[in-house]
Amino acid sequence: MKRVGVVAKPGALEARAPVQGLLEWLRARGLSAVLEKETAGLVPAASVPSVTKAELPAHADLLVVLGGDGTLLSMARAVGDLGVPLLGVNLGGLGFLTATTLEEMFPALEALLAGRMAVDERMMLTVRVVRNGQRLGEYAALNDIVITKSAMSRIIDLTVSVEGQHATAYRADGLIISTPTGSTAYNLSAGGPILFPTMDAIVLTPICSHTLTNRPIVLPGTHRVEVTLMADQDVMVTVDGQIGVGLREHDTVEVVKAAARIRLVRFPQKEFFSVLRTKLKWGER
Repeated sequence: MKRVGVVAKPGALEARAPVQGLLEWLRARGLSAVLEKETAGLVPAASVPSVTKAELPAHADLLVVLGGDGTLLSMARAVGDLGVPLLGVNLGGLGFLTATTLEEMFPALEALLAGRMAVDERMMLTVRVVRNGQRLGEYAALNDIVITKSAMSRIIDLTVSVEGQHATAYRADGLIISTPTGSTAYNLSAGGPILFPTMDAIVLTPICSHTLTNRPIVLPGTHRVEVTLMADQDVMVTVDGQIGVGLREHDTVEVVKAAARIRLVRFPQKEFFSVLRTKLKWGER
């Protein structure tokens, strides 16, 4: 590891001191740093090269992400198939993906240099929006794809096929298509199951289904899922809660396992159940 990319949550002034401290730490160990352009604005006096968020993964052997899960999700999509590992450092909040605290950042980096950190590989999803046989766009998701109605819209009508076979129809407020990583996000809030994050699986969880027998279902990660909007309604598909595309009647949202996998760095002792006990307060009364 020779080059470390650093990105902080946009506008997070509380990241200024940690970024400055990280740059000094890297310099003292003979490692070069590259800053994301907005992050560079937090430390204008630093004589460190800066590039755009999209360019950063190509200039780094490791990415240190200071912020919350949203910041890490954004960087995961930028990494794509480059395979650059990410160390998520939490600036506050829940943070399932950014499980390393600020106090743990430097010990984590020391352990990484010594080869004592674990690296988890997580599956991603590729989502395509198709209208009249034409692809409108293709996006990557680490957490989830959510099809949901607007605030004033009626219950929406969706049909779902799996591997080209009709599976079910939903009349609901929406549908969450989640990865195992995203199972502890919106999926969990909507009553979906928690999946071990390194599994290859896809979860379909309806949001407030009109039919009470419509329950969440877990599918093999290799299966292709297609969701079609069956009525002319005000509906949007969102990717990791950060990219939104409006849907029209008969538009289809195609979801498949992405070729790329994301690599997340963690302390070996911070295994999944340890994080669940900490974040969800399991075992407390």
